[in-house]
Amino acid sequence: MKICFLNPFGTDAYDEIIGTVLKGSLLPDTTLEIRHLDAGPRNLDYYAPKQVVQVEILKAVKQAEVDGFDAVVIGCCYDPALTEARELVSIPVIGPLESSVGLARPFGHRFAIVTDHHKAVPMLQDTIRIYGAEPNCVGVESIGWFVDDMVLDPVAVAEDTYLKILDVMHRTGAETVIVGCTIVSACYELAAANGDSKFSELSVVNPNIMAVKAAELFAQLNSRGMYRISRAAFYQALSSHDPIEAAEVAPYFQSTRV
Repeated sequence: MKICFLNPFGTDAYDEIIGTVLKGSLLPDTTLEIRHLDAGPRNLDYYAPKQVVQVEILKAVKQAEVDGFDAVVIGCCYDPALTEARELVSIPVIGPLESSVGLARPFGHRFAIVTDHHKAVPMLQDTIRIYGAEPNCVGVESIGWFVDDMVLDPVAVAEDTYLKILDVMHRTGAETVIVGCTIVSACYELAAANGDSKFSELSVVNPNIMAVKAAELFAQLNSRGMYRISRAAFYQALSSHDPIEAAEVAPYFQSTRV
């Protein structure tokens, strides 16, 4: 299987840390390529830049399909352009938050989300509601870090995350915590991998790993003709409704990536 993990940021600053965290979780026959956006804003923390980023994501996902990838992970817990990407391509497209929410129950009955900063909290709360998981989500809280600063001190990010998880579990009764930012989660897992046992003692759901394992699963199903995504309504492609209009808008989603 050939999986593309797309960092939806206009920089390569986060590629290495994501690759380091994920390399030990792959099946033997899985090839993982980390990509990032070549155009657009460096991050999508604010709503206006996010709209620009989402167009670039759609171009990158379409290019990944052209390049022969079996599945794509959009590597951000906002799950940006996830629905639109599934409408656009035939290969499975995976969102880290959706995957983590869907797989949280085996880790614990009630979960909380610990994210990066205050701006992300309402966005994730809205997404949890859309995913139908609000009854089991006891809260969304942040550690007060923005993505540009995280790679400068991943150890401090991991420590702050650990303390916040302990606090959230104690106050809310959450049995498990989704670390709801891919970069925060990467910092946390890197600290765990470096031998500090306290990070491995807590029930934590890593959205990077959940998304990649889901990508492997759905890519495998697709290879066997069992990825039967419904095109009846929600994921209906424009081409099935109006092929002429679909052809007219197709150039908007063509990547300039070589």
